[in-house]
Amino acid sequence: MTRPDPRQTAALSAALSGAVDLSGLKARAEAASKPTPAAPASSDGTPTSDSPFVIDVTEETFQADVVDRSLQVPVIVDLWAEWCGPCKQLSPVLERLAKAANGAWILAKVDVDANPRIAQLFGVQSIPTVVAIAGGQPVEAFAGAQPEPQIKQWLTALLDALRDRLPGISAAEAGAGEEAAEPTPEPEDPRFVAAEEAFESGDFETATAAYQKILDEEPANEQAKAALAQVRFLARAEAADPSVVVRADTSPEDVDAQLSAADVELANQRIEQAFKRLLDLIRRTAGPDRDRARTHLVELFGLFPAEDPLVAKARRDLASALF
Repeated sequence: MTRPDPRQTAALSAALSGAVDLSGLKARAEAASKPTPAAPASSDGTPTSDSPFVIDVTEETFQADVVDRSLQVPVIVDLWAEWCGPCKQLSPVLERLAKAANGAWILAKVDVDANPRIAQLFGVQSIPTVVAIAGGQPVEAFAGAQPEPQIKQWLTALLDALRDRLPGISAAEAGAGEEAAEPTPEPEDPRFVAAEEAFESGDFETATAAYQKILDEEPANEQAKAALAQVRFLARAEAADPSVVVRADTSPEDVDAQLSAADVELANQRIEQAFKRLLDLIRRTAGPDRDRARTHLVELFGLFPAEDPLVAKARRDLASALF
């Protein structure tokens, strides 16, 4: 949910490429598993959606599905878990982009609970974590549920850097161009284009105004609602001082500190702590302060799918706190 920090990304990528031996995973997985009479796993992966470019990967299929495939096109490994709220926000974005890329890169989804060796291999500290594999080695990575515009920029830079090394990228892009020449694509909504351009340039104020204008005209526009919530949160999170969490813990009466601390905690994937902080604030305040805390919490809910279990629980706790 936060903008990727280039320094953090570079450091993580360097650490991965220096410490990860991808080719060893298959051998360890086979040694740990019992032989069965079943046929070997298919080398082309198991599609996790209606697209052949989005696949589920296990420890047993990692060599063929990730390492071998990465000799032709980049393989983007999405490390996730069912209980992870930010994962549920990030994965659909990656799946949509993978389908649109038409094979210029492959999305390999890894459930870290079912495949702990893969998570250990990459030294994953938190999820979601996304690692790009090319030529059998990690080349880039980021952690956290990043906004879609930032992911698009990351992927564009990645493909540009690898296009001369991996022959499958240009071939897939050429095929996509031929297919796209037949149908006439629907023009993009210029209102969203302008808002996204402002967001990508870091002009959060203009992006916020643009999305708000769309909602003023179309109050039920879910795309605008979700985008506005992300822009507002990202602007606050980037402006917040990380030390505000300590200040909030020592000054429970400081409403501004409590709201900022919740943003910092959420940006660092401490979702339950962020929700609890705001719920506790609602319980011990009244009047305008209570309304501010409630509004802030509801806005944070909008960053997650409605069915997210952490959000569902927090909504129940909010109802109890209010009534």
